[in-house]
Amino acid sequence: MKYRFTNRTGGSSTGAFASLNMGLHVNDDLEHVLANRALLADLVGPIQYMNQVHGNRVAVIESVTDEDPTADAMVTGIPGISLAVQVADCIPLLLHSAESVAAVHVGRKGLINGVTLKALEIMREMGSTHIEAIIGPSICGPCYEVSEEIYNEVVALHPDAASQTSRGTFSLDLPAALRSVLSSQGVAIADELACTVENPDLFSYRRDGVTGRQAGIISL
Repeated sequence: MKYRFTNRTGGSSTGAFASLNMGLHVNDDLEHVLANRALLADLVGPIQYMNQVHGNRVAVIESVTDEDPTADAMVTGIPGISLAVQVADCIPLLLHSAESVAAVHVGRKGLINGVTLKALEIMREMGSTHIEAIIGPSICGPCYEVSEEIYNEVVALHPDAASQTSRGTFSLDLPAALRSVLSSQGVAIADELACTVENPDLFSYRRDGVTGRQAGIISL
């Protein structure tokens, strides 16, 4: 198993997207994004990206194609195929076992709709028994301020998401909630969490509005 998390440094993009933007959907210059993706592919080999829509569809990848599947998780059991999840505050969750790997996009909606559980289910159907998780950089609890309505909706399903800002207003700790989901499934966790809002070397939609996307990448 090989994996990495990119940050925003060392690429071709400029302005709000400076500089290692991996996202094709954020109105960055296409040539710049493709150059950034080529840099990464030179390091890890062929990479499959996905068209993320905050749903819970899991795509099983058997070969890398130019057409990104519409999904919020991808699973493969084929060595040499790298799977990428793009984020700018949501959690890039990477799952691995001896038999398969997965890249999962876990935001607030993904937490509610159980995309992680669906990815684990597919991995187990493919023969994975001992699955481990790596949680990458995302927005931290105190930085993710939400309305009371959204807070109540999420915390009713995931009590460990309960958090508050430094001003005492409602916020959500999605990584804490995800850790509970993974632990309930017997999945060991490696934590590489860094707050996207607080770290200037990471893209953050909450902080900047117009911004790029970093990626979590994993392969067997």
